[in-house]
Amino acid sequence: MCEHTPSNAASATADSAQGDIGRRIAQRREELGLSREETAFRAGTAPGYVQYLEEQSTAMPGTAVLIRLADALSTSVTALRGGDADLPPGVGRAALRPELVELSAEECRSRLSGHGVGRIAMDTPDGPIVVPLNYTVIDDSVVFRTTPDAVPAAAVGAHVAFEVDHIDEALSQGWSVLIRGFGRAVTDPDAVRRLTELAYSRPWAGGERDVWVRIESTDITGRRIAVR
Repeated sequence: MCEHTPSNAASATADSAQGDIGRRIAQRREELGLSREETAFRAGTAPGYVQYLEEQSTAMPGTAVLIRLADALSTSVTALRGGDADLPPGVGRAALRPELVELSAEECRSRLSGHGVGRIAMDTPDGPIVVPLNYTVIDDSVVFRTTPDAVPAAAVGAHVAFEVDHIDEALSQGWSVLIRGFGRAVTDPDAVRRLTELAYSRPWAGGERDVWVRIESTDITGRRIAVR
């Protein structure tokens, strides 16, 4: 495929249906804080072509283009194609001289803030368990929603640990933040309405999840792997 902007790309809009490769290109570009123009310059192609790849579900760039884009985005062709989607993070080699650095409480909150996917750990009648879930930070507290019969609902009235992390496969570095605290159900109708309005999105797992839980933290710690 030619790397010039296709004739119909001018009509593409930001809400066009993205393909898998386009979503991965856009996500990695945003992780690095790069504009489309900067990405195109690094990859030796046109900004309009990067836009076309990101916004068109039928876009199928050739291997040579993907190699240059992967290099520009400090990742791999396999990652852009989604070949590692079913693998756990961190399958690459360690960096040559890594250093483990403690994060301040302020740094922890900064990395935790917003939304994402974290892991909650708690005791259950069947023993300790850890499950992933979508979370949002509202009013400086981690909140999530679940169903009364789901595992995360056991956090209500219990001491819990909540962990969030990020792995940079290309640079063999990453960070993690750990919160320990107490799970409280949010039942006040006004508070529930506010959380629903401010939440980033509905849980990825789908279904009616109308039990809101807030984690009242007692301490927060974090670490990151830095590469010299």
